[in-house]
Amino acid sequence: MNPLPQAAGFLVYARNFCMVNRKPKLQKKGERMTTNLRYELRCRECQTRWGNQPISFCQSCFAPLEVAYDWDRIRKEINKDEIARRPPNLWRYRELLPLPEQYDSSTPAGFTPLVHTVKLGEKLRSRSVYVKNDAVCFPTLSFKDRVVAVALTQARNFGFDVVSCSSTGNLANAVAAQAARLGFKACIFIPADLEPAKVLGTQVYGAQIVRIDGNYDHVNRLCSQIADKHRWGFVNVNLRPYYAEGSKTVGYEIAEQLGWRLPDNVVVPMAGGSLITKIYKAFRELIELGLVEEKPVKFFGAQATGCSPISAAVKAGRNEIEPQKPQTIARSLAIGNPADGFYAAKTILGTGGWAEDASDPEIVDGMALLAETEGIFTETAGGVTVAAARKLFAQGRILRDETTVLCITGNGLKTTDALAGRFEAVEPIAPKLAAFEQYLEDQFAGARAAGRGAA
Repeated sequence: MNPLPQAAGFLVYARNFCMVNRKPKLQKKGERMTTNLRYELRCRECQTRWGNQPISFCQSCFAPLEVAYDWDRIRKEINKDEIARRPPNLWRYRELLPLPEQYDSSTPAGFTPLVHTVKLGEKLRSRSVYVKNDAVCFPTLSFKDRVVAVALTQARNFGFDVVSCSSTGNLANAVAAQAARLGFKACIFIPADLEPAKVLGTQVYGAQIVRIDGNYDHVNRLCSQIADKHRWGFVNVNLRPYYAEGSKTVGYEIAEQLGWRLPDNVVVPMAGGSLITKIYKAFRELIELGLVEEKPVKFFGAQATGCSPISAAVKAGRNEIEPQKPQTIARSLAIGNPADGFYAAKTILGTGGWAEDASDPEIVDGMALLAETEGIFTETAGGVTVAAARKLFAQGRILRDETTVLCITGNGLKTTDALAGRFEAVEPIAPKLAAFEQYLEDQFAGARAAGRGAA
């Protein structure tokens, strides 16, 4: 099938849609747009209230907006027993998420395994290491399935027909898949050098892809301009406050899967910096609701050496971020000017944590280590997490008897190009027993020779 007529049809639709659906009029500060008082947008800095609408920054001071909740009301609606009776997906925490009164919960994302590692723990010289494995999240094998599921409930609530995003890959997959599932049209903006597997993993769902000759920061800047002019639901632009709240479910699940306890440490890969701040927020909310006992949790950030603006800020002991030009195989983390970098650094430093970065070879070694010890195939971002954790344990910043959770955010099948050349091609043998016996002899001979060489 020729894709051009489909693409042309989509663009004609988009043009006509935008001509009659301009940017919605913003409410005045302090004014509410809905009757649902369980949650609303508030400025992170000046605390101005903005009700519920598709905006991401304060019109008064230009600081980012965040969802705030009526905890007195929610405390009466939720408890551990009620949560336990619900299906194993992120909607089990629905009172703690910014969901409209009517929402579609047909996408069962979340509630991924929390794996207690043994062999990896031995390699890291720790007795209590867990892996939060979002490499198996439904439907597109990354934690972005969580945030998109929440964002699209609001996209429908605000009447968007077209949903979109700027993406380094995983978000593109998640938006395309869930848009198809829920009946939205999707237009995805990506850097031109994105991994082929992630591009294919977006196209297969029928989304329109726009490749930009530039890095993620260029893509995101363009999307901000488009969102300001046209009435599209960009999950990480005008829907960003709602979208980001989906990340909290990683923290809720960690606590519940540990028996409603908080860990001592969490190691989180950082791109835009939102995930680490939202896991922290999730823990604080659980404490506020009395679902877990309060305890100090240290947050550790992990970045690629070729794009480590947050890590560099933490190591310098400051919150201010100096943008970098990305140059790393970990493209899903390649955001040189992270939107939540200031708050990520603040979270890390405020909890007594630290940040580390990993070179490209260390990233690949981290991917292989997790696969070889625990049978978990992670993408490059997970390699960053494992490699950074290895350094943190070696430095004594994380102690061996402490409970530590490593966040694995995506599946290795998305970034197989990073492993090119690491493994030799296996030569076939004849389907005969004699050929197999010869193969075994050759293998043992090779092993013995390698042993003598090492001696």
